[in-house]
Amino acid sequence: MSNEMKERLVRLAVAVAERRDETAFAELFDYFAPRIKSYLMRLNMDSGQAEELTQEVMITLWHKASQFDSAKSSLSTWLFRIARNRRIDVFRRDKSALLDADDPALQPSQPDAADDIVEAEERDERVRKAMLDLPEEQAILVRQAFFLGRSHSQISEDTGLPLGTVKSRIRLAFARLRRTLEGDGGDMTLH
Repeated sequence: MSNEMKERLVRLAVAVAERRDETAFAELFDYFAPRIKSYLMRLNMDSGQAEELTQEVMITLWHKASQFDSAKSSLSTWLFRIARNRRIDVFRRDKSALLDADDPALQPSQPDAADDIVEAEERDERVRKAMLDLPEEQAILVRQAFFLGRSHSQISEDTGLPLGTVKSRIRLAFARLRRTLEGDGGDMTLH
């Protein structure tokens, strides 16, 4: 698409946004509707669904043209993104879509091997013991970060400590744990 055409489409979208210009909208509709319908059919939608979704996309253009920002994307990119998102929404709502029984995500996971379970328990025990050797101010932060899954920012807010202090204490604790666990003869690697 030429730059001249892109600029013309932007001007038409602005006319729709600012003045509800029906002539500008009709021109945009004539240009984009067949392209969007074709795009949706290439994404395995039947003609009727694609037509209906295309109508929704064009109605979105009519009502929300003011949300289009030519500095962020081209008009075609904006409209095709709306079409793609609407297609995803339709797919999610479609309860008749059958699940693939062979999909690996739907298969039950294999139980852990007994050796793996024992190794994991031994590793957990070594980490718990190593945690006892940490200074309390470091141990508290490590528990919050790694056992409670809190971000450094959340810990900083909760404790009132500066973010840099939280990060450095956790880093120091991690280095100390690594030394303890490696000196323990274990083959543990902390990341």
